[in-house]
Amino acid sequence: MRGELNAQYNVADPDSLAVRVATRVRARIFSMFMGEFSPTEADEVLDLGVTSDQSYKSSNYFEALYPYKNRITAAGIDDASFLENIYSGLRFQFADALNLPFSDNEFDYVHSSAVIEHVGSYANQQRMVTECLRVARKGVCLTTPNRWFPIELHTQLPLIHWLPKSWFRTILKGIGHHELAMESNLNLVTEGELRKIAALHLDWAFHFGSARLLGLKTNIVIFATKNPDVHTQHQSSVEGYDLAAGEADNR
Repeated sequence: MRGELNAQYNVADPDSLAVRVATRVRARIFSMFMGEFSPTEADEVLDLGVTSDQSYKSSNYFEALYPYKNRITAAGIDDASFLENIYSGLRFQFADALNLPFSDNEFDYVHSSAVIEHVGSYANQQRMVTECLRVARKGVCLTTPNRWFPIELHTQLPLIHWLPKSWFRTILKGIGHHELAMESNLNLVTEGELRKIAALHLDWAFHFGSARLLGLKTNIVIFATKNPDVHTQHQSSVEGYDLAAGEADNR
């Protein structure tokens, strides 16, 4: 029996192995963010794509882990205003990733985890990246599941997401995942496609990292910095999660 779709566009049970793995991977991605940018208490941070889901331990992990809660603006289309009650000083703002209600350079850093695959078409994905860069003064970090990981992380189904997207969506409809079958709700992206988007922004320096499970790339992590002279690479491996930046594998 298929699981029920939650606010995370995911069918995994909260106590499942998949969610426990995702929690640890996201913690490592957070460490990558902190290591890359070394933000201080003076920096304003936008976390784009907060969720109303409270069933997963990894939901809104950035808010839980970031040390300077009063410097976070948590934004998204879900009502996550409860975060203001949990974290003193945090500000919640309804926001569409394709048309952010913020001024140019309003934040020092923008963080957005597993949102870009939910904004619709490739043109929309390009627009989201442009909007994130527009409102950032110093740096941007975006993450998304790797389409070429053998398990599709929203449905927990193996391999069918490697098929042409129209075939994949037809299968999802056939097994009852009508919402996930809509491009507006799920449009998996590859590193190669993201690199093409990055190439459009010549005033930003991009590099790509990843989270890995058993050597396989589960998530793509994108770093952008406004200073083109700053282009660092990081490599670490912790408890089976290999976090590597600047890889040549663009799949």
